[in-house]
Formats: sequence, structure tokens, C-alpha cells
Amino acid sequence: MTKPDPNQPVVVGDFATELEASFIVSALDVAGVPAWVTGQITAGFRAEAPGRVRVLVRASDAEKAREALIEHEKDLSEDEPDERDG
Repeated sequence: MTKPDPNQPVVVGDFATELEASFIVSALDVAGVPAWVTGQITAGFRAEAPGRVRVLVRASDAEKAREALIEHEKDLSEDEPDERDG
């Protein structure tokens, strides 16, 4: 049985726009995880043939990337204004 290639790309996110994916790539960069996007050309296609933008990392970085994204989501939810503060 062969070991998985640690450099094999792994999808860690799937987004409707390149802008959304870019935010995630930036968050991963801050966490020290190199990431890149694919699908940005097809993301703007018509609704009948929608494309998606995917964020990829190396397989060896996948776990760290997922942890970083969980922390990023927590940070975003803490930054949202409380409805009672309205």
C-alpha cells in the first residue's frame, strides 16, 4: 500500500465568488498555510451553468487549514454586532 502524496491538492472550501475565496486564502496565509484557488474563470457563468471557486491546500496542510478556518469563523462571529446592541 502506498502512502498518500503530501503535496496532493485538497479542497478545503467551495465558494460562489472569487472574492469569498480570496478572503479564505488570506486567512489561511495568516495562519501559515499556503493556499490557492481554482475555478475563478467559471464562477461568473450564467445560472444554468454555475461555476464554483475552490480553495485548495496541500494534503499535508489540510488539517491545519481546517483548524485555521474554524478559528476564522469564530473570529467572524465574535465580530458580528449583537442584535441587542441595535
